[in-house]
Amino acid sequence: MKRQTINTVFTCRVCGLQVAPDGGGTRHRNHCPQCLTSVHLDIEPGDRASDCRGTMDAIGVWVRKDGEWAIIHRCRICGALSSNRIAADDNPTLLMSIAVKPLAMPPFPLGRIVL
Repeated sequence: MKRQTINTVFTCRVCGLQVAPDGGGTRHRNHCPQCLTSVHLDIEPGDRASDCRGTMDAIGVWVRKDGEWAIIHRCRICGALSSNRIAADDNPTLLMSIAVKPLAMPPFPLGRIVL
């Protein structure tokens, strides 16, 4: 499927930041570098075929095979998940807080850990 290139400034619908599409070492930014929020635009990466258009919250991060970090987003409306590579100017404090959240809120009592 052919990717559509949309290189226009956008306003983050959550924090109101004006975001340039070519900031932080990327030419196709699809999330806010300040609050990491995105919009559900794609069914397949770059196709802009989704009718949902819901706000997508950054809920996690993962590390790709090459060591590059990516943000996991979940749509508030339909629950769809997507993965987007981070940009150099993404909020590092927010990225780290998302990364350590599972450690701060484990699904079991910490007293169960036996050393």
